[in-house]
Amino acid sequence: MLKHTEIKDLVKLSLQEGETRPVTVKGWVRTKRGNKHVAFIALNDGTCVQSLQVVAELQTEEKPDGFGDELMKKITTGACLCVEGNLVKSMGKGQNVEIQARNIVVYGEANPDTYPLQKKGHSLEFLREIAHLRPRTNTFGCVLRLRHAMAYALHQFYHERGFVYLHTPIITGSDCEGAGEMFQVTTLDLDKLPKTPEGSVDFSKDFFGKSTKLTVSGQLEGELGAMALSKIYTFGPTFRAENSNTPRHLAEFWMNEPEMAFYEIEDNMDLAEDFLKHLTSYALENCMDDLKFLNDMYDKSLIERLEHVQKMTFERITYTTAVDVLKAANAKFEYPVEWGVDLQSEHERFLVEHHYKKPVIITDYPKEIKSFYMKQNADGKTVRGMDVLFPQIGEIIGGSQREEDLDKLLNRIHELNMPEQAYWWYLDTRRFGTAPHSGFGLGFERLLLFITGMTNIRDVIPFPRYPQNAEF
Repeated sequence: MLKHTEIKDLVKLSLQEGETRPVTVKGWVRTKRGNKHVAFIALNDGTCVQSLQVVAELQTEEKPDGFGDELMKKITTGACLCVEGNLVKSMGKGQNVEIQARNIVVYGEANPDTYPLQKKGHSLEFLREIAHLRPRTNTFGCVLRLRHAMAYALHQFYHERGFVYLHTPIITGSDCEGAGEMFQVTTLDLDKLPKTPEGSVDFSKDFFGKSTKLTVSGQLEGELGAMALSKIYTFGPTFRAENSNTPRHLAEFWMNEPEMAFYEIEDNMDLAEDFLKHLTSYALENCMDDLKFLNDMYDKSLIERLEHVQKMTFERITYTTAVDVLKAANAKFEYPVEWGVDLQSEHERFLVEHHYKKPVIITDYPKEIKSFYMKQNADGKTVRGMDVLFPQIGEIIGGSQREEDLDKLLNRIHELNMPEQAYWWYLDTRRFGTAPHSGFGLGFERLLLFITGMTNIRDVIPFPRYPQNAEF
């Protein structure tokens, strides 16, 4: 048997009429149709969105060496096949080549009475219920290949610019965001929890000797790396125990967080803009077949929007300017806008999609609505935070210049009643050789919503985790 060839390497070939090539292909049946003389099998191996047509001549009195009924009954949607045959120019529309089958082996059958992907047009809601099988659909094949491509492009971007990939811990004793919505990690017997004299849980008896949780961000540890290596980035799973069932939230999601010593806020904005343009350019240059499918099936303006973002210079405004624009707008918002309130998604999208009509970077937020680690401006009211806003998505990146002044950082920690001792190691970077530095966080699934045109974040991660769902 010839070594099998991936379908992505065959479907774009152009053969002359009469030209043949012996090939072996392997994959899963998408559809089977035909008549009493011939069967047409659409085979897909997941390497591309296109399926390869297999032509199997059936056993008849005129052709006794054709494929018999017993084999054909096993070839149903979802079955896995190995096909040997000749690749030839296709006479049918919509395909360059097809295989004239000589031998077919059924690796695995799929009972048509129980296989849940028998027909086309399943709703995305239904497919979430069978996340273990939905990668076999064209939609999720495209989404998952794009997810891979964006992860590759992410690493490529940082590597070419001299960043070090830093693996930060998933189990942590600190809360980066201060929100408190974290998953507890423990080996204690939940039926017999040890207690302190005051009646609280005695975590000194736990595995790590203290209370530990799943991280919401690798930023704080990333800053430690930047204070030694100059430029680092993290990329890994993060967790938030937020009881939210919106299309924008997951309990487990992936974050990319670069941290750069000697970067001011302007450098941070430049890097974020270059980064997002690199990712959209990579998708347009390398994933067009998958983008075209999603564009045609789900979002007719997807490719146009990607091209628009890739070409545009991002608008840069302050929070105060944003509030002024929103208050002057002839638009009705569900949430009122006043200086000092956190901007909602509807406000962010208005700025991007209606007012500026391009990506927007907002800076200089009120310090009361931002995290403790952001560098305070001289006015005492605002911090050097930045949010990058995209069409359809709203905030896609959040970041800031970090506060390098020890006294200012301590004062902010005390203002927020945070436990100073829990951050002793973080504060040490301000005690020993502090430096101006900046960073940002990209929610990887938010990026993928923009790249794929999907509207629910549960559809851009292979196995979504959200309240009351951890099936797979």
